[in-house]
Amino acid sequence: MKKIVVILTGGTISMYEDANSKSVKPHLSNPLLDKADEMEKMADIIFETPFNLPSPHITPKEMLQIKKIIDRYLEKGGVDGFVITHGTDTLEETAYFLNLTIETDVPIIITGAMRSSNEIGTDGFYNFLTSIRTAVHDQAKSKGVLVVLNDEIHTAKNVTKTHTSNLSTFQSPQYGPIGIVTKKEIVFHYQPKLESKLSIKELTKRVELVKAYAGMDASLFYYLSQMSIDGLVIEALGQGNLPPMCLPGVKALLDKKIPIVLVSRCFNGIVEDIYAYEGGGVQLKQLGIIFSNGLNGQKARIKLQIALEKTNDLKKIESWFHE
Repeated sequence: MKKIVVILTGGTISMYEDANSKSVKPHLSNPLLDKADEMEKMADIIFETPFNLPSPHITPKEMLQIKKIIDRYLEKGGVDGFVITHGTDTLEETAYFLNLTIETDVPIIITGAMRSSNEIGTDGFYNFLTSIRTAVHDQAKSKGVLVVLNDEIHTAKNVTKTHTSNLSTFQSPQYGPIGIVTKKEIVFHYQPKLESKLSIKELTKRVELVKAYAGMDASLFYYLSQMSIDGLVIEALGQGNLPPMCLPGVKALLDKKIPIVLVSRCFNGIVEDIYAYEGGGVQLKQLGIIFSNGLNGQKARIKLQIALEKTNDLKKIESWFHE
């Protein structure tokens, strides 16, 4: 029987709904532990509970804490996989952080729930069991960190939360899931391309994220240039364009050697230096802005934070974003 480390971190999967107010909140005991007998039929389970937090409370500090737990078990050896339960609001950011910072072929699965443990149609325990099934599956190896919910298997790089409450909220725009979970088996469609890893011991850099909009001016960028930030991610318009009134503020940041990474606020597609008008991608590229290869804003922010822990060399950072 394979040995799986289960890391319980909180989120809706560990919460209860109040019958009167219908509000959902944390509980002293994790409801998943009430069904430990069913899990132990599938694997030899080791439980770790570093904290019990709703996902909006998760910070880089907690992400590092999860990473260190995984690193500790990998160093000792003898573990066949990891399953992490996590709140869904920031699940994709933690998943991507771990994907970029842990070098291993051992399966690492992250799951959560959209309905708390006592709601009608609760999905938490089912998602948890399918995650264990995935973690013990031989073909789950060497695929990076995987997100498993609603009978689908997604990569940490591509998956995102697309709906506030629907059970099928986690999707991978453009790419789709890399596998599915059926009653009898787990089927993988393809082997994802893996990104380079950067091992870090701390996450100290401050990177901000802003979204462009029609009529946006330089004010916010000037304000950011006066703050002690280390980097900025902009969710730009379309294929990678900004309103021209933004440019003086953007240049003020670049003059201070603040790396700026550009992504699109669009749901699909990537940014490219196509348009040559003022504020268009051609001009932004010439100014020295880094164009990301298809990441959404929140993941580009995580990647830039990690990159800046290793280097301030814009060429190296840019090459990493183009993987």
